[in-house]
Amino acid sequence: MSAATFGAADFLGGLASRRSPSTVTVVLLSQTVGLFLLIALLFVFGGDLHSVDIWWAGGAGIAGVIGLVLLYRGFSIGTISVVAPITGLVGALVPLAWGLATGERPSWLAGIGVVIALGAVVLVSGASSLAEFRTRAGMPEAVGAGAGFGIFFVLISNASSAELWLVAFSRAASISLLLGVVVVRGIAVRPAPGVARLVVASGTGDAVANLLFLAAERRGLLSLVAVIASLYPATTVLLARVVLKERMSRLQQVGLGLAALGVALIGFF
Repeated sequence: MSAATFGAADFLGGLASRRSPSTVTVVLLSQTVGLFLLIALLFVFGGDLHSVDIWWAGGAGIAGVIGLVLLYRGFSIGTISVVAPITGLVGALVPLAWGLATGERPSWLAGIGVVIALGAVVLVSGASSLAEFRTRAGMPEAVGAGAGFGIFFVLISNASSAELWLVAFSRAASISLLLGVVVVRGIAVRPAPGVARLVVASGTGDAVANLLFLAAERRGLLSLVAVIASLYPATTVLLARVVLKERMSRLQQVGLGLAALGVALIGFF
């Protein structure tokens, strides 16, 4: 459920970014919508809050919103059905790298998954060389977005407070950062005509997806839950094909299939 909700929310946010002059404005407004929803839920359900978790949630929120800005930027200048899978792959690899750095050792299946995932990135991008990959529209943003999401998964998993509090504080941190960017750069906050509904739906979906991720992570392993959450591009790609009529070459379709296989194998970490 978390992966499907993430995928739908990101597609709607990316669509809003394509119709807006500023990606930062779209993300700021969608994050604000999500925070209002979380505050309303806190009044109803409440939950325990540990002061040390504020820092974990804040760091996670900053990493996550940087990833979100880069993702929406990638969607606005590139092909959604190409940018999304690469973001998902990188987002799955970061928790794996963290596990290795902290002494965990992956299974041989996870090792094969990493190799497949790296090859899938090349195929999905459609680039014939590293230089072409770097210059292709949306590719650097996709990698940066995936890194941001992966760091979000790692940081938020270290906190133990109630899910509602964690996501609310992560939203507060992300909104603070975005407001600073808006003030420094003089960006207009008012949404472009026709995108308000997309922003509201995206912000609501993203907040719900984060709550679902935390609920799942509390009941399972981070390495497995983060990998499953990173399958969200399946929903994004499906919506891009149906709504935007995006098409991929045969080689890119093979890469998309390998991406799903690679992420699944990494789940055996």
